[in-house]
Amino acid sequence: METLIGLSPIILMFVVMWFFIIRPAQKRQKTTAAMQTNLKRGDRIVTVGGLHALVDAVDDATVFVTIADGTRLQFERAAIARTIDSSPVL
Repeated sequence: METLIGLSPIILMFVVMWFFIIRPAQKRQKTTAAMQTNLKRGDRIVTVGGLHALVDAVDDATVFVTIADGTRLQFERAAIARTIDSSPVL
């Protein structure tokens, strides 16, 4: 019993760390993976490097995007950081 009481601060530290660090990171990873899976033509996106573009075509592992002047680029799905809501701001 004394061993359990002696280890309780360490156990408590791991539980707190799980709730504040690991759990939110897992949630973010799941939402990002779902967003990357659900990409479709016409979505406005931002890449990990900060490039704003419009999705032109989607393959299994890659996404073709268009930027200014109709330039077409190919990116891995993992390089897409987020989508941008294209609805007007009131």
